[in-house]
Amino acid sequence: MGPFVRAAFRSFGAARPSAPLWALGRSLYRPAALWPCPPPGRLRGTGRYAFLVSPAHSTSSQDAPAREGKSVALLTLGCARNETDSEELAARLAAGGWRISDDGEDADVVMVNTCGFIEQAKTESIDVLLDASSTGAKVVATGCMAERYGTELAESLPEADAVLGFDHYPDMAARLDDILAGRAVASHKPSDRRKLLPISPAKRQAAAAVVPGHSRAAQADGAAVAAGAPQHLAVLRKRLTDGPVANLKLASGCDRRCTFCAIPSFRGSFVSRTPEEILAEAAWLASEGVKELNLVSENTTSYGKDLADPQALEHLLEGMAAIDGIEWIRLSYLQPAELRPSLIEAMHRTDKVVPYFDLSFQHSSAKVLRRMRRFGSTENFLALLAQIRDVAPLAGARTNVIVGFPGETEEDVEELMGFLEEARLDSTGVFAYSDEDGTEAVDLDGHVPEDEVQDRHTRVAMLVDELVSQRAADRLGEVMQVLVESVEDDGVDGRGAHQAPEVDGTIALVGEVEGLEPGDFVTAKVVDSNGVDLVAEIVEEAL
Repeated sequence: MGPFVRAAFRSFGAARPSAPLWALGRSLYRPAALWPCPPPGRLRGTGRYAFLVSPAHSTSSQDAPAREGKSVALLTLGCARNETDSEELAARLAAGGWRISDDGEDADVVMVNTCGFIEQAKTESIDVLLDASSTGAKVVATGCMAERYGTELAESLPEADAVLGFDHYPDMAARLDDILAGRAVASHKPSDRRKLLPISPAKRQAAAAVVPGHSRAAQADGAAVAAGAPQHLAVLRKRLTDGPVANLKLASGCDRRCTFCAIPSFRGSFVSRTPEEILAEAAWLASEGVKELNLVSENTTSYGKDLADPQALEHLLEGMAAIDGIEWIRLSYLQPAELRPSLIEAMHRTDKVVPYFDLSFQHSSAKVLRRMRRFGSTENFLALLAQIRDVAPLAGARTNVIVGFPGETEEDVEELMGFLEEARLDSTGVFAYSDEDGTEAVDLDGHVPEDEVQDRHTRVAMLVDELVSQRAADRLGEVMQVLVESVEDDGVDGRGAHQAPEVDGTIALVGEVEGLEPGDFVTAKVVDSNGVDLVAEIVEEAL
């Protein structure tokens, strides 16, 4: 990214809402910071919600005692994996005697779990840090942007009292103690995290504790492993929202070397969590009232490559399906080139695994994909979708695509648009290419002029809007199970199996909705559609 130009970051503030960050909740504030890799986004890449991770489960009588004036508000930007990292941090902080605040106005420290994926994400992270500094609390930057830029970020943004990387996570409570006491805490010094783990995947498990989300309870702060410690500390996770859906991290890092993506350099090489850890966490989430597990990683189809089990993911799904209380299991971040027939079949036959395929196509032109250092073509991807639909005709399918990549021609754009027309996807995120510092794509020839990139983005996004609306309309008359997520005075909303949380639209339920609560399942018939969203009439009572 080069030196930070703070005036440029501050200029984004004109678009900020006037409400304090912790009052926004899951509002219409949708900062560009919240893209995962591959970025599901919303249609046309508008991103995911920013929200203060807090509330219903923010305190517990079983946590280590928190003294007066030792509270922290956690603000999470970015992908679903960042959300799980925040809940790991919350467990560590609670173990260290910190109270997790659901109101930033009374917090002694505001910790911003930043996103560093693309330029707009970094801009939004800076903007949120600046907003946090106006509260009068100590401000700490963590997460991907902090890991990626460390000391550079600290020097450019004195409003942040500390910039802490992933290596600070195990002793984060002690670091916040230092910050609150006015003691200096050295900023994170960035390094290429791919060098932290052995090149051979088979040798990585022994070093996995250096990766967020992979530390065992015995490596947590003392209170987390004390006799009788609450289960949420034993699994190094503390729920910060109370809905019926939770993300569950399977792995960290990525071994792919896509020319447009810098994430492996600061998230590191791919390393799986052990099945025992994952299943223990899944069981704990079920005990917390979770009904749907959203399995996340940088590349879910690689799960188990370092566990000496080529079908580790298939076996993990079987174990997860046996957990009482869990009703839906959803896989996210599937690489098309690694989506083997045995996994498609396992997803179809395993009880509770929903027929949903989040496929990272990125483009369909074989030439463009090769320049991205990815695999596939229009023909390959259409054949994969046909294979999926042969097994599960009503399966949900989504993807994300990048337009304007260096070397992309008008013919490539036409091919992509033709592919999208044939693919019949339920949801598609469309992203305009921009150079990302530290990636190989920056040095590729054939860069497309910015105005042409934006024109292509607009054209493809408009087509996608039309196509996903058509796909939603195709579901009229379909009878499906719906998970109730929101019960408000103005209506009851939920999702079908073909819709992932936050990115794929919702279902407005009509009919006999009285008495429904979040976490209920109902059978409903689709009677109308509006863009990607559906309207469905209940035909059976809640389960």
